[in-house]
Amino acid sequence: MTSLFDGYRIGDLRLPNRLVMAPMTRARATADGLATPSMATYYAQRATAGLLVSEGVAPSHPGQANPDMPGLRNAAEVAAWRPVTDAVHANGGRIFAQLMHGGRVGHPAVSGHQPVAPSAVAMRGDVFVRFGEPMRPAPMPRALTTAEVGAEARVYADAARRAVEAGFDGVELHGANGYLIQQFLSSNANQRTDRYGGSLTGRIAFAVEAVTATADAIGAERVGIRLSPGGRVWDIVEDDVPGLYSALFAALAPLGLAYVHLLAPPDGDELLDGLRRAWPGTLVVNPGGQIGPRETDQADGEKWLARGADLIGYGRAFLANPDLVERFRTGVPPRPTPDRETWYQGGDTGFIDYPSHQY
Repeated sequence: MTSLFDGYRIGDLRLPNRLVMAPMTRARATADGLATPSMATYYAQRATAGLLVSEGVAPSHPGQANPDMPGLRNAAEVAAWRPVTDAVHANGGRIFAQLMHGGRVGHPAVSGHQPVAPSAVAMRGDVFVRFGEPMRPAPMPRALTTAEVGAEARVYADAARRAVEAGFDGVELHGANGYLIQQFLSSNANQRTDRYGGSLTGRIAFAVEAVTATADAIGAERVGIRLSPGGRVWDIVEDDVPGLYSALFAALAPLGLAYVHLLAPPDGDELLDGLRRAWPGTLVVNPGGQIGPRETDQADGEKWLARGADLIGYGRAFLANPDLVERFRTGVPPRPTPDRETWYQGGDTGFIDYPSHQY
C-alpha cells in the first residue's frame, strides 16, 4: 500500500514524500509586494514537505487580490523572492509559486486598478482592503474584451518566467476558490456569449489558454493547476460540475502537466473518485480544501492515497507544525491550528515562531 512517506517524481523533481504544503495566504510581504527575510525563514522551516506551494502571488497589478500580497510582476519582486527559494533549496526542499489572479475579487484601494472579470457582474460579498480593518463591498469589475482575454491568459506565462528566474521549481495556477480562472468556469460570474462563455467548451477556454501559455513558457512538467470543483467561495456557482471538469481534464491531459491539485468538496467522495478516473496524470488531493473547520489529519491523507491520489495537500496543519512530516512519521501529535487572528496580522508571531519537536 502506498504511504505518505514514499517518494514520488514530478518531472525532474524527486519528492522524498507525498505531503504537499498547500498554498495559504500569510500577508507578510511588504506593501509594494516584496518577499521578506521572514518569508524565507517560514518556507525553509517547512522544507521537509515533498513539495511546498507558496501563498498566492500576484501575476500582475490588476490581478492583486489582497493587501500585503507578494508579486512576480517586476525585477524587484523577482530579486526579493530569490533568498526565499535559495533558503528552501539549502534545506533540501522544492517549491512552486502559486500564481493567483484575483479577477473580480479585489479592490482599487489594494491594486490601484479596477478589477477585471469575465463579465461585469459584481461579487456578492466584501473583500479585504487592509487586514485587521472592516472589509468593503466588492466593486463592479470591468468585463474583459475578447482580445483582452487572450492577453490576460498570457499574464500567467509572463509571471511563470519570472518565477523560474526567481528560483522556483515550477508554478501552480490558482484556478480554485473563486478567483479569475474559476470565474470563467462558473455559470454566474461568466455571462459571456463569445468563445469564452456559454457552453462547457467556452467556459473552460480561458483556463486551457492560460495553462497552455504557461506550459509553453517554462515547460509543462513545471506547471500545475489548483481547482475546487463545485466550490462556492467568493460567490461562485458552477453548473454540471462533473461534465465541466471532465471537459477541462480532457483538454489539459495532452499537455503533460506536473499535476492537478483538487480541493475536496464537502461530501464529495464520489465526485473526486470520478475526477480521479478522468485525470490520467499526477493528482494532488487536498482533503481539507472545502470541508470547513475540521483540520485534515494523517488518516485523511492515507484515505485518499488508497483511493488513488498521488500526493496529499495539507494547509492549516503546516501553520503551527513546520515539522509536520516528521510528526506524522513518528506519531508525535501535531499542534492545533493557531488562532485565526495570527494568520494575517503581519509580523513574526504566528508565522515563524513555532519550533520543531525535539525528536
